[in-house]
Amino acid sequence: MILVFGQTGQVARALQEQAPVTALGRDQADLRDPDACARAIADHAPAVVINAAAYTAVDRAEDDAATALQVNATAPAAMARACAARGIPFLHISTDYVFSGQGTARWRPDDPTNPQNAYGRSKLAGEDGVRAAGGRFAILRTSWVFSAQGANFVTTMLRLSQTRDALNVVDDQIGGPTPAADIAATLLVMAQAMRDGAAGGIYHYAGAPDTSWAGFAREIFAQAGRAVTVTGIPTSAYPTPAARPLNSRLNCDTLHVDFGVKPCDWHKGLAAVLAAEKDRP
Repeated sequence: MILVFGQTGQVARALQEQAPVTALGRDQADLRDPDACARAIADHAPAVVINAAAYTAVDRAEDDAATALQVNATAPAAMARACAARGIPFLHISTDYVFSGQGTARWRPDDPTNPQNAYGRSKLAGEDGVRAAGGRFAILRTSWVFSAQGANFVTTMLRLSQTRDALNVVDDQIGGPTPAADIAATLLVMAQAMRDGAAGGIYHYAGAPDTSWAGFAREIFAQAGRAVTVTGIPTSAYPTPAARPLNSRLNCDTLHVDFGVKPCDWHKGLAAVLAAEKDRP
C-alpha cells in the first residue's frame, strides 16, 4: 500500500487518480503536528510513503515562516524518521526554490543550494531533515506545477482571460512548467523502484522545453483559443513580498539514468489540462 500525505493538492489529486493509494487529508494527519504524521505511518504500515503535502503560499511564508518551517521541514523529517525506523522508502517533493535562482545553467541535484526566500529555506530544511533521518529516501525537486484544479498559473490565466484582453506577464523568469499528472506518474515509477531496492537520492523533474511565464501564458491562450495579448515585463516591474528565482531550469538527467523517466512535454500536458477544464461541469 502507498500512503500519501496530502489529499486536495495538485499532485495528491493526481496520485489518487492514477493509483489505489491511501491519501490522508489534514483532518487525518495535520502537518502542523509532526507527531501525528509519524503515528499515521505506524498505524497504516504502508509499503511506501509519498509526501505530497506542503505549505506553498510563497509570499505568505515571508510573514509566517514558523508555520512554513513546521509544515515543510519538521513534519517531513518526522515522517522520514518514522519510515527509517520501519524500513519504509520515503518519497518527498521539493522545489527549485532551494537554489539561488541566478545564472542560466540548468540546476543539477548536487549543485550548491542557496534559497532566497522563507519558502525556499523551509523546503531546504525539509530536504535536510529527510536526509538526516537515515532511511531510504527520494527527494524530487520540481517547478511551475500546474493542473486543472486549484490555484496555479494555468487556472489563474484562464480566470483573468474571462475579463481581460491584455495582460502584463513576467518574461525574465525562466523554467519548465510541469503538469501535476506527470509528477504523480513519476513518483509512482520511483515508488515501485524504491520498493524493488533502488537506492534513491535527490532528483529533478520538470517539463520541457524551458520558457518564461510570458511564453507560458501565450501558449495557454493559444491552446485555449483566448484572444489575450501578453506583454512581457521584467520581474522588477512586478514586485512581490518573496523574491522569485530568475533561473528555475532543472537538469533531469539523473532521474532518467536511475529511473528511466524523461522530462515531459508541457505543451501536451497543457492540452490535457485544458481538455479537462473544458469538460468540467
